Amino acid sequence: MVDMGSTACEGMYSKLIYNDSQFLEDAELCGPEVHTVSVPSLRAGSRQRGPGPYRLATGCLATLCAVLLISIIAMSTNYKNLYQGLRNEHQAPLSQNESGGQIQMQRQPTNVTTLIEALSKLQMEKEDLMKERDELLARLAKSELEPTSPPLPPSPLSPTSTPLPPSTPLTCPRDWLVFNSSCYYISTRSMSWPDSQAWCKEKGGHLAIIHTAEEQTFLWNQLPRGHWNAYWFGISDETAEADWLWVDGTKLVGGFWEEGEPNNHIDEDCGYIVKTRKLERKAVSSWYDAPCTMYWPFICEIEM
Repeated sequence: MVDMGSTACEGMYSKLIYNDSQFLEDAELCGPEVHTVSVPSLRAGSRQRGPGPYRLATGCLATLCAVLLISIIAMSTNYKNLYQGLRNEHQAPLSQNESGGQIQMQRQPTNVTTLIEALSKLQMEKEDLMKERDELLARLAKSELEPTSPPLPPSPLSPTSTPLPPSTPLTCPRDWLVFNSSCYYISTRSMSWPDSQAWCKEKGGHLAIIHTAEEQTFLWNQLPRGHWNAYWFGISDETAEADWLWVDGTKLVGGFWEEGEPNNHIDEDCGYIVKTRKLERKAVSSWYDAPCTMYWPFICEIEM
């Protein structure tokens, strides 16, 4: 009896420890009212239930680790291929750009040489144009200095002047007088003979050239009367004494000199017209010679 009670107490103690984790005194468990329990059957059941869930969890974890490992390997392989493809795509344009740059560098010396040749050609053309311009200016200056062809002297049997037809009226600048095919300006300022010629030339004309008695009379009638009103016109013998020339280089034929003129009294090399208060004076005998440095008014002419 004693042995059976000890065995029963031992089984109960083990059961209480497994189920409730409570520690009790041996005296409390070993009472007379304890019932007999088959201890071996309880221990066998508890040993069968313990290891099962752990094995299942271990298998699941192993399977999950294998799946994760395979996924990581597959993803790393995929990323490697993708990286290689992107790298190839970026290297291709780079190589193309490098080849294009090399071609551009090869073409650059050729472009520079072409530009230099073009600049040299333009410089030569510029020099040729400047030479042509200088030649034209020289010809123009020469044509201005060369005398024009002398007009033919009027024939005594023909009219001394031919007026312009009415259909082509002549227009002269303001304050200029019209006669036949010329415009005339009678100045009120006084200058030397050379300065008078320069002033008329600036206006596009010259000191008056008088070939006919009709022209001489027209101009003489435009002059005001006075004590000694003298006006320069375009004749002089500065080149050679007594060799009177018009400003256009033609030689004087005849003329309308006062009696005893020209006399070259005091180195008198330029001609002028005089009109006084004496009514007996005539237009066709009113030329005198005087020093070219004297200051007189003057008569300009523009031949139209």
